[in-house]
Amino acid sequence: MHIVRMLIVGLIVGILARFFYPGAVHMGLILSAVLGIAGSLLAGFVGNMFQPAVARQPFHPAGFLYSILGAIVVIFIARHFFHLV
Repeated sequence: MHIVRMLIVGLIVGILARFFYPGAVHMGLILSAVLGIAGSLLAGFVGNMFQPAVARQPFHPAGFLYSILGAIVVIFIARHFFHLV
């Protein structure tokens, strides 16, 4: 069940990141889910560098927003450094 939840949240985060990123980002639903998951991992890694997690929370609105920002950074890196997307 955890994997299904991760895929659904990743898809939502990926679609929102594609919406907020300036310019067209052409990718399907599967790549959008992968983008959202990668953005969440990046945001979690950076967040843990600045403030380590004390307690596990199932959902936090700030984490959701940071995941979207992380996905936007992943789009930027993929476009400008690897000429993908």
